[in-house]
Amino acid sequence: MPATKIAAKPSLKQIGLSKETLLGLYTNLLKTRMLDERFRKLFRQGRFAGTYFSAVGQEATTVGPTYGLRDEDIIAPSHREIGAAVTKGIPLVHIVAQIYARINSPDKGKTHPCHYGWREKGFISPSSTLAGQTVTGTGCAMGFQIQKKDNVVIAFFGEGATARGGWHEAVNYAGIHKLPIIYVCQNNLWAESVPAHRQAGIKDFSDRAKAYGFPGITIDGNDVVLVHKTAAKAIERARNGEGPTLIECKTYRWYGHSEIDPADYRREEEIIEWKKGDPIARAENLLLDLGIHTSKKREAMVEQINQEIDEAVAACEKEKYAEPEEAYNDVYSENFPVRRDDY
Repeated sequence: MPATKIAAKPSLKQIGLSKETLLGLYTNLLKTRMLDERFRKLFRQGRFAGTYFSAVGQEATTVGPTYGLRDEDIIAPSHREIGAAVTKGIPLVHIVAQIYARINSPDKGKTHPCHYGWREKGFISPSSTLAGQTVTGTGCAMGFQIQKKDNVVIAFFGEGATARGGWHEAVNYAGIHKLPIIYVCQNNLWAESVPAHRQAGIKDFSDRAKAYGFPGITIDGNDVVLVHKTAAKAIERARNGEGPTLIECKTYRWYGHSEIDPADYRREEEIIEWKKGDPIARAENLLLDLGIHTSKKREAMVEQINQEIDEAVAACEKEKYAEPEEAYNDVYSENFPVRRDDY
């Protein structure tokens, strides 16, 4: 009987990322997962109104591209970008306050749950219009180009958004003008209850980039190292004036479209199979193999993150809702628009 070959453990050199970067990616993945699961629990307890859009299972698609960005770089998110909010550095108390619609939220409690945003970190508050953030993000990228800044924009969306006219107009414009933007498609196989193969006749949504004259690539969206490295190359291209990139991340949301969706249109076998590729477990196993993480360190991290979440939730539950008159505030900018020929 032939001897069983033992797979060689990876090295930092082979992976091509520093110990600090790998730990940073993992920490943000873990914090995102724990905060997300806490929100699901709080919703079921009736602690906040509306609904909640969980991103459990998709964390690597948002943590990977945003880790290491500048404050001046802009995120154009949809409703499942909690990982981008955490990684970009929005304080947990702001994220919790937005979910709770309290007055201490950056949006003063005015928008739908999961519309995270914070100007100080270049995080645009999304609207509920599907693919609307890609149009806004493309406009921000145009602004960077006009101002001759080397900042970039990352716009997130699901595969279903690529069927919208606004999405096609945005990516077409970006391709023509070589704008500094990275489009990240989180293909979780389901547009609410409609499977991806029922809304497009292509296997890889990255193929759509070809029609607009810029690169498109499809990758394993549950491999945070691969996502980060792929996004880093696209970001470098954008900063150098080489234009946009479309990155399709194949991934899977573990739960329904929102917390009021039982997701009984999916096969249990499909869910079980995708859970085997849990991005947090994959990242943790990699760190263990590299010898830069231990179960004891993980316990300490979990304790610290839980404490941060507890404090943020307690602070927000003490806050008030905004008065009705608050709806009249922040409607118009106090600053006059700057003309293009002023640059």
